[in-house]
Formats: sequence, C-alpha cells, structure tokens
Amino acid sequence: QVQLVESGGGLVQAGGSLRLSCAASKRIIGVDAMGWHRQGPGKQRELVASITGGSPNYADSVKGRFTISRDSAMNTVYLQMNSLKPEDTAVYYCNQRGFDYGSRKSFNSWGQGTQVTVSS
Repeated sequence: QVQLVESGGGLVQAGGSLRLSCAASKRIIGVDAMGWHRQGPGKQRELVASITGGSPNYADSVKGRFTISRDSAMNTVYLQMNSLKPEDTAVYYCNQRGFDYGSRKSFNSWGQGTQVTVSS
C-alpha cells in the first residue's frame, strides 16, 4: 500500500502564496495521474488540479492562480498556489491513481490532507 504524504499547508493572508508537496512512499510503475482535491468547511470535496503525462487540468476557480507540477517518475506532485483568496481555505488532499504492474491491481490512493487557511 502506497502512502502519500503532504506538506506545505498553513496560514496565509489573502494575496499570498503557498506551495504544497506530496510524495509517495514508493515508486509505482503504472501511475496514470496525480492530483489535488480540496474540501472546504461545509462543502463537498472537489478537484483542484490534476496532471497526467500530458497537459494539466484545473478547476475554473483556480485557473491562472494555481500551478500543478510533478517529477518525471510521477512519484511527487506539487501545487503552487498564488493570489490566494479566503475561499481557497480548505483541507487539501493529494491523490494518485493508476494500475500497479507489480501487484497487478488498480489503485486510487489519498493522502491525509493538509490544512490551508487564507485570512482576509
């Protein structure tokens, strides 16, 4: 079982920046995508950004402000968040999914979440 460990959350003023990181505990051959989701107070979890071997995908609410990137092995994923707004306040979760050719099983792993709080 792969563990995803997030870091980089915290408290920041509106207009500020944070960089989230997520590292998988082991390298898996067969990762299709990595991404970031978030869940704000009283809200459902939503996709923020995802990245495969091609172009990244962003929620409309973060386009132009957030940038997702990854290492070549799809083992680590980052989320650079600029021009943060109070509505970005949420717990941010890392996600990794694909097919593990070692165990011959599909997987869809989640991190434990990291809190991002943006004050006005």
